[in-house]
Amino acid sequence: MSSLRTIGIARSSLCSRAASLKAAKISRMPHLSPVILPSGKSMSSQRLGGAHLGSTSRSIFTSSRIHTATAVKREPAPTPATSEETVELPETNADDTRVAVGWPDGIWSRYHHFWLRDHCRCPECFHPVTKQRMVDTFALPPDLHPKSVVSTPHGLEVTCKLPWPTSPPHVSLYPWQWLRRNSYDPQTEPISIAGTHPPPEPEEKILWGAGIVRDPPSVAYEEVMHDEFAVYKWLEKIDRFGFCFISGVPATTEDTEKLVQRIAFIRHTQYGGFWDFTADLAHGDTAYTNIALPAHTDNSYFTDPCGLQMFHLLMHEQGTGGQTLLVDGFYAASILKELHPDSYELLSNVLIPTHSAGDEDTLYRARPLSGNPILRHDPLNKNTLIQVRYANDHRSAMRNVEPGMMMDWYNALRHWNSCLTSSDSEYWVQLSPGTVVVVDNHRVLHGRSAFTGKRRMCGAYVGLDDWRARLDALRGKYLGGNRDTTGRSVWDPAF
Repeated sequence: MSSLRTIGIARSSLCSRAASLKAAKISRMPHLSPVILPSGKSMSSQRLGGAHLGSTSRSIFTSSRIHTATAVKREPAPTPATSEETVELPETNADDTRVAVGWPDGIWSRYHHFWLRDHCRCPECFHPVTKQRMVDTFALPPDLHPKSVVSTPHGLEVTCKLPWPTSPPHVSLYPWQWLRRNSYDPQTEPISIAGTHPPPEPEEKILWGAGIVRDPPSVAYEEVMHDEFAVYKWLEKIDRFGFCFISGVPATTEDTEKLVQRIAFIRHTQYGGFWDFTADLAHGDTAYTNIALPAHTDNSYFTDPCGLQMFHLLMHEQGTGGQTLLVDGFYAASILKELHPDSYELLSNVLIPTHSAGDEDTLYRARPLSGNPILRHDPLNKNTLIQVRYANDHRSAMRNVEPGMMMDWYNALRHWNSCLTSSDSEYWVQLSPGTVVVVDNHRVLHGRSAFTGKRRMCGAYVGLDDWRARLDALRGKYLGGNRDTTGRSVWDPAF
């Protein structure tokens, strides 16, 4: 996982303790003073001695890249290293159930023979075009063991003799880098192996406070409309910061809709697809009024809230107010965790039921009906926050709190609200026609101040999977290391 940085202004009294806790971890960026936060890694590398299972072999290792010629021909092996690149291979040992690989950093990874056979990616077992598995897992004998295990310049070569008399031995080749990335005993971080380097990782996420006003992420409309690399940089900024402005957008619904479609399909909801609205209560939601809206995420009453949200102020006449509020939920959560760890724990575990019932013909309730926590974490890494889901207006009756803990939960919610509404957290900006903002709805909360006059806004939602799929595809294209002559490599770390 990538590390996190924080950008903010001088801490308010609310965050003064957090500032002192972080004071020893300062780094510099142009015009900003970010604070390096822990990355939240839980699966740290560990040295496993005594992993020798049999005889040892060494050789030479080079790139794990495989060039796929057609959908039916076996992929040729990668080119070996030159003599100048010659380095020692990882050590390898095998017994009746597993292969052990000893890496340059001293870690030993163990792979079951069945797991290796099940993960073969030759054209017979893994389709080189569709990238789908074709091996029949359930036809493999559970106690299979290889006929031979050989270290080669291209990776670990395993030959299996199948139990059927007419079946020829099956040869599988596993690039070293792929084996290291997919080590499960133990789970490890990728490293440079034998002169190669792990595929480039996305840039670190930036947590920010009100100080982001000095240099907010932005891209130009003309660039993203005509250049795929510009779209990639746009989505990377959204991923790093949780939002991004787009300047120079024609103030029309047609051009704004074309802009959002540069990312992915528009997600339809009870509000339609692409929306164009004023404060007319066309739908039973406070967004369709002129009152102030506190910081919130949208669709908290959906089982799968939208991934991105785009706003474009087309017009505001004969009135004042209507400033847009943005709050980095990950930043606010980091402050909550440092100031009130017990409150952070409660908001990470207590399930909150939610609903949307303003329209007579719909009643939305997020599944499970027992609710979802405000702060959701990676199931395999409890230190990694992956979603903020919060809209106090859409909260249903609270009944999922342990006996005696209800007031503790309300106190935790009060602490959370204080972090969200701190002047250190709130970024206020007056949108104008021609400037669009896109928000990561799983991270950044948005709101607005009350307004008078006639205000017209348009925008749309994009599904989480849709925008993530677009970014992942562009990363594969522009970060490099995971493609070959036919496109995406069968050894792409994504699968």
